[in-house]
Amino acid sequence: MTANKYDTDLNPCAANHVPLSPLSLLRRAAAVYPDKIAVIHGAARYSYRQFEQRCRRLASALQQRGVGRGDTVAVIAPNVPALLEAHYGVPMLGAVLNALNYRLDAATIRFILEHGEAKVLLTDREFSATVAQALAGMSQPPLVIDIDDPLYEEGGSLLGELDYEALLQEGAEDFTFEPPDDEWQAIALNYT
Repeated sequence: MTANKYDTDLNPCAANHVPLSPLSLLRRAAAVYPDKIAVIHGAARYSYRQFEQRCRRLASALQQRGVGRGDTVAVIAPNVPALLEAHYGVPMLGAVLNALNYRLDAATIRFILEHGEAKVLLTDREFSATVAQALAGMSQPPLVIDIDDPLYEEGGSLLGELDYEALLQEGAEDFTFEPPDDEWQAIALNYT
């Protein structure tokens, strides 16, 4: 079989190839549109600069708690800022994001947390009843961080060691990160 002429003698190198990553999109948006609104949630508004800083704080705080490259961070949340921030903050330290479907039952959530070897679980109190059941059956539960969404007024319990905003305060907004050096590096773990 003859090689395609466009594939011959053009191996990836620094001059012609940069691994694609959503992290580079965030970095560019924060540099080009720092004061434009990136996130709206109720009355809360975050510019791209603030959004990137929150993602950096998350990455830094998770790193301080022992999360690193290849570790799994699970999240079970509705469409709230913490979920979006996890999609960037977790990969900033080379960790793998495992976004869980909040419609799953406790046994399935427990299986995914164990099988995916989650070190940390970010969980919205809206789903605390199901998540508490899932955690109760685990021999080595992950560190649980509560997302206490002020727009959710239906109750729910706080299950974790601390809440998400307190976790962010532990992190540095100037946390330095590099996008993946290889597109084959895992960024997400998904179950269907």
